[in-house]
Amino acid sequence: MTIPDFSFERATAAVPVAGVDEAGRGPWAGPVVAAAVILDPSSTPAGLNDSKKLTARRRAALFAALAPVAGIGVGIASVEEIDRLNILNATYLAMRRAVDALPEAPAFALIDGNRLPPDLPCPAEAVVKGDARSLSIAAASIVAKVTRDRIMAALAETHPEYGWESNAGYGVAAHRAALIAHGVTPHHRRSFRPIHNMLR
Repeated sequence: MTIPDFSFERATAAVPVAGVDEAGRGPWAGPVVAAAVILDPSSTPAGLNDSKKLTARRRAALFAALAPVAGIGVGIASVEEIDRLNILNATYLAMRRAVDALPEAPAFALIDGNRLPPDLPCPAEAVVKGDARSLSIAAASIVAKVTRDRIMAALAETHPEYGWESNAGYGVAAHRAALIAHGVTPHHRRSFRPIHNMLR
């Protein structure tokens, strides 16, 4: 099993290096959230990994451990921006906002995936499966996931029928059934096919 390390960060020969990842490209509802994280190798929490490989409790613990020791920036693209720009461009926008929100400007960015967002303020490298290979990207994946899950849980308080506190807006059967029963909310992505088809 691949365990993330600082190999990519060291290979850039740049300081500081930010890892960037997103959460929420696939759901039918809610924003897309990106995070950028600059780690201090001397005080990096143990156990960082791809957020999808961690339990919700472990993600929350690592999120709390990162807050006092890492530089963190979060960027959000709204449902309106997703529908206007498309999900890929909205994800790029969220990533740029995350990098811009860092407490210090990075000299280099490692971006999870196979493509780079345009207009980044620094040189960057795309790293396929980066959240499982780079500690900085793994940290960003945790911050993005925990932040978005908390946003969806808050939205679920006013729209409890859709189960967003547990499904995070993904198109699970219960979410589809709730859409049929209760209709589309302002938090649903109208450009996504299942929602678009319901509104035709």
